[in-house]
Amino acid sequence: MSRAKLRELGIELPLFPVTAVGSYPKPKDLQVMRTRYRKGKIDVEELRGATDEAMEFWIREQERIGLDVLVHGEMERGDMVEYFAEEMDGFEQGGLVRSYGNRYYHKPIIVGEVRWLRPLTVDTWRKAQALTDRPVKGMLTGPYTMMDWSFNDFYPNRREAALALAREIRKEVEALVDSGAKIIQIDEPATSVRPVEIDLVAEALEIVTAGLPVYFITHICYGRFTPVYPALLKLPVDNFDMEASNSEMDLLDLFGQEPPGRDVTVGVVDSHSHVVETAEQVMDRVQAAREVLPDEAIWLDPDCGLKTREVDESIAKLEVITEVARELRSNI
Repeated sequence: MSRAKLRELGIELPLFPVTAVGSYPKPKDLQVMRTRYRKGKIDVEELRGATDEAMEFWIREQERIGLDVLVHGEMERGDMVEYFAEEMDGFEQGGLVRSYGNRYYHKPIIVGEVRWLRPLTVDTWRKAQALTDRPVKGMLTGPYTMMDWSFNDFYPNRREAALALAREIRKEVEALVDSGAKIIQIDEPATSVRPVEIDLVAEALEIVTAGLPVYFITHICYGRFTPVYPALLKLPVDNFDMEASNSEMDLLDLFGQEPPGRDVTVGVVDSHSHVVETAEQVMDRVQAAREVLPDEAIWLDPDCGLKTREVDESIAKLEVITEVARELRSNI
């Protein structure tokens, strides 16, 4: 599996490493500061200070809970596509569209050649990594999802738009690598939206990841994967981070039919439910994964980002995952 690659990068992890998908809920103080900033009542430096404080809060909580691979929590971001579109050339902000539930985002419009102008996540990653001795993932939205969740008024077709984005996102990945990031997650939740384009997802990801000394994770969630499996296995990454508990672990049937041949981060708590799972529920989900995946290939996390949950709910869900991971390790 991919543990050898992690060791080559100087990273040793226990069995059943615990991580998070990316986002955490913003503490109330930061929400207030973001609102005040939008109204012009504070300047960007005040907002940045509050954002850094919130990030440090989540780094400390993850350490206390016992996560093995940390995330910075995305305190500086609103929507995962809108954030990057605002910082790249070639985009205009579009109107509000529904993302899910009662969540909306400004859908970007590609109006010109997309261009990466400067590092977008490096400074935040450096700050987060400086706070802990545990590895912190670099976090990016992938080129296919950036394309699919934007309006395209410039490129002749979807493929050209996706590959143009891939070439520019590659520059951000290289900047993270140059800064010392060894684990980078490329979020591609739109992967299963159009099964006929699964090869395009792989082609774009290949541009982003090829030849770099990095352990790559891709997060894919809430889709219909039967039509794209086993083509999904063409994606050039070391770890699939997959929603599982919300869909009653049905992905495990596919893994049982054709093993993924890489690490899999199994979502074992539901990120879109206020209910905090019991240790017994989480253990049952992990044991189901163990029936089709080798122990050394299994990572554990929530189904998706936790930004829609309350702070205490998020902490409780992470705590139950780490409790189960510790029990498993002690019994093996």
